[in-house]
Amino acid sequence: MVERFKSEENMGNLLCCVQVDQSKVAIKERFGKFEAVLDPGCHCLPWIFGSQIAGHLSLRLQQLDVKCETKTKDNVFVNVVASIQYRALADKASDAFYKLSNTRSQIQAYVFDVIRASVPKLNLDDAFEQKNEIAKAVEDELEKAMSAYGYEIVQTLIVDIEPDEHVKRAMNEINAAARLRVAANEKAEAEKILQIKRAEGEAESKYLSGLGIARQRQAIVDGLRDSVLGFSVNVPGTTAKDVMDMVLVTQYFDTMKEIGAASKSSAVFIPHGPGAVRDVASQIRDGLLQGAHQ
Repeated sequence: MVERFKSEENMGNLLCCVQVDQSKVAIKERFGKFEAVLDPGCHCLPWIFGSQIAGHLSLRLQQLDVKCETKTKDNVFVNVVASIQYRALADKASDAFYKLSNTRSQIQAYVFDVIRASVPKLNLDDAFEQKNEIAKAVEDELEKAMSAYGYEIVQTLIVDIEPDEHVKRAMNEINAAARLRVAANEKAEAEKILQIKRAEGEAESKYLSGLGIARQRQAIVDGLRDSVLGFSVNVPGTTAKDVMDMVLVTQYFDTMKEIGAASKSSAVFIPHGPGAVRDVASQIRDGLLQGAHQ
């Protein structure tokens, strides 16, 4: 394929014709001096009069990736990777062909200069946040410098900022510790809320329980009062104290009966005798009267 192309090119030279491919331009010289820029297509080249093709120049968009090592303001060494997209200008093809011998090396030198002047002014975290500003500074400097050589800087990107592996591991550990601290605070706050709600629930439960016991005792007092009044009316000559003693003694013996009838009850030792009943009745009556008074 290459031999065929060379043979066709030689035949074209013999016929004084030359072909320029699409997206390229050819630099025409006459006796070693620049004469014209040939656009894509077929051109007559009378080599017998000293005309020749000095070379071809591509007009396609090209990309150059530059990796630059530098240091941040907080003394962390990083590798900054910049991607430069550029192309030669057709109307300045002669400048692009003659003024620069190595375009890629020239662009790389400008990128190194701008990055090593910008990144040392920033801390590591700020360098990550200001990638666009760094890329804009590189693009402005390249555009100003390369336009004089017939090149256009289409776009400049900072594609990566990579610190040392130990620094990345330390940053990850700091981030993990911060997240664990936040999680611990949230967990403690949740436990605090649960304890507060539990205490409020217990307080409300005790309040309602006390209210129920008070109502129960009030109902007992009301029932005993009605019983005493009814008994006094039906049995003339009895006082309220006599009726109360009889009711309490009856309840006392009912309680003793229930304790003895329970299958799994433990032994209960209480004072018992003819005078014990009166003492128990007096104690129960005083307690009920005190509860009713409260």
